[in-house]
Amino acid sequence: MKKTEWLRCPVCGSKTRSQIREDTEMKNFPLYCPKCKQETLINAKELHITVIKEPDAQTQSR
Repeated sequence: MKKTEWLRCPVCGSKTRSQIREDTEMKNFPLYCPKCKQETLINAKELHITVIKEPDAQTQSR
């Protein structure tokens, strides 16, 4: 039986509604936290989760 863990929010640290197994790989997964109501892009491989930093939107100048 494969080991499973609940994904935790990288912002507030609470459990999310998603679980991950040790053989799961995710790329650009939008992880939503019901507690702090934020969505974060993550990568996951072998139960190791990394947060993807996106650059902030720039205003267009004319």
